[in-house]
Amino acid sequence: MSSPEQWTHPEPREGPAATAAAPTSEQVIAGLRATSEGGPELVQLLTPEGERVENPEFDRYVADVTADDLRSLYRDMVLVRRADREGNALQRQGQLGIWVPLLGQEAAQVGAGRALRDTDMVFPSYREHGVAWCRGISPKDILGIFRGTDHGSWDSTAKRFHPYTIVIGNQVLNAAGYAMGQRFEGKVGDADGEATMVFFGDGATSQGDVHEGFVWAAVYDAPLVFFCQNNQWAISEPTERQSRLPLYQRARGYGFPGVRVDGNDVLASLAVSRWALDECRHGNGPVLIEAFTYRMDAHTTTDDPTRYRHSDELEAWKLKDPIERVRVNLVRHGHADQDFFDSVQAEADELAADLRDFCFSMPQPPTSQIFDHVYAEASPVLDAQRDAFLAYHADFAGGEH
Repeated sequence: MSSPEQWTHPEPREGPAATAAAPTSEQVIAGLRATSEGGPELVQLLTPEGERVENPEFDRYVADVTADDLRSLYRDMVLVRRADREGNALQRQGQLGIWVPLLGQEAAQVGAGRALRDTDMVFPSYREHGVAWCRGISPKDILGIFRGTDHGSWDSTAKRFHPYTIVIGNQVLNAAGYAMGQRFEGKVGDADGEATMVFFGDGATSQGDVHEGFVWAAVYDAPLVFFCQNNQWAISEPTERQSRLPLYQRARGYGFPGVRVDGNDVLASLAVSRWALDECRHGNGPVLIEAFTYRMDAHTTTDDPTRYRHSDELEAWKLKDPIERVRVNLVRHGHADQDFFDSVQAEADELAADLRDFCFSMPQPPTSQIFDHVYAEASPVLDAQRDAFLAYHADFAGGEH
């Protein structure tokens, strides 16, 4: 079993602590350094310049990744980004009520998503479009959530991907309970074991539900990977205003390992996620991953990030683009030519056009749909509520309105 000391190095008195008041100049400098560097503990296998760097701890977890696999990872990230950009445009054109962008976080999500097995379970928040893609869920199935026509049209049991959770941090408790069930049912203990992965942002680490999930998972050695996408901003609050320590070091207080990975590096995200899932499958309890990344767009389409962050910060992170570093690596080693990149771009454009056509032609759901799938079995109380509600609507001209 891994020791937490191997993965956490808390230094509680290093640097000034965050306060509720305006940050000091030292805090601002510390925050900028953390934003630009990630710290010496950052696990990175592919630099922003596309250079492969060795890591004795995690290289073996991606030793099987071939040139074909790297091209496939690149393709996934490009398609996920294109679908995300189309969702953003559809909201701006009034076709969606809201959209939650993932721009800049493609590597963290695709890397983690590709590390999962079919038997693993996933609990997302509301931004995991890339993980959903890796679980075989079409972006079309996500559009309905943000159009307000359904809560997610996929079979969460078959896809092993829970519906999106809007309440901040609530999915962590759900995931902890599910992972505890895996432990109680004896589905862990060897390489064929199961694991659960739950996704949340840096802002969610300030929610009680997340910490309760940490406690329960730790006490019961639940096979749960906590995957925190630290995109530096909890809406308008920077990370240094939420924690005195790097977020991954919080795991030490609960007695399980934590690790910080370059969330803009798809290889490192894949390797660390494979390691963490392997730990859980073998019964070594929970693991916290902090994917150090950056939210290149607004928190949601209702947000205006220009009101709280500087453009030079955004420009600095553009140089660390997760897709570009893979493209450069493929070109440098002769693993992809222009025809390949053109074909992926053409596929992305086709995907966007298909999503647009689908969104514009989505049928209006029947009013009765809000009563569907509430319970697994029929409920007389719910049936009576449905009948009364539909009778009320029938009193209006035309019935549906």
